[in-house]
Amino acid sequence: MSRVSTIERNTKETQIQAVLDLDGTGKSQISTGIGFFDHMLEGFTRHGLFDLTLNVKGDLAVDGHHTVEDTGIVIGQAIREAIGDKAGIKRYGSFILPMDDALSLCAVDLSGRPYFVFDCTFSTERVGELDTQLVREFFYAVSYSGSMNLHFKMFHGENTHHMIESMFKAFAKALDAASSYDERITGVLSTKGTL
Repeated sequence: MSRVSTIERNTKETQIQAVLDLDGTGKSQISTGIGFFDHMLEGFTRHGLFDLTLNVKGDLAVDGHHTVEDTGIVIGQAIREAIGDKAGIKRYGSFILPMDDALSLCAVDLSGRPYFVFDCTFSTERVGELDTQLVREFFYAVSYSGSMNLHFKMFHGENTHHMIESMFKAFAKALDAASSYDERITGVLSTKGTL
């Protein structure tokens, strides 16, 4: 069964087109106008083995907030749509990822109920053209539009670039695990019988 979704979002602040394949090989074509953000999303696709085509035109003359937040909304919607009815998937995934000085944990529950925890602070305000405050905004938007529990904890880190990259890659690995199939699961993995 194909797990590919196509999402388009057009507002006065952003115009976004995305195609996500959860069962890809890690290929990406990404353009958001924010170089470091592109780099993080490329790492997400490569390490999760997702294929992602993403074109974003945002009001960067204002700042990066709408571009990053709305991209999170679209990616969350794309994940939710691609997963479909969740029959047979493991539902839960977690990963602790080292990136030089940084060590982060990401845990995911594709429960259909959004909840978000972000236990991380950055010592710098920017990495390249990305305002580091927007990392939280991106993952918050992914969590709520994707209807998932999403938890992050940074155990330690000194270099903000490494810390953020560790988080994106940990999310990729955790999502890959949560969205993968287990042949022993009949229907959805829930005592309620639905997610």
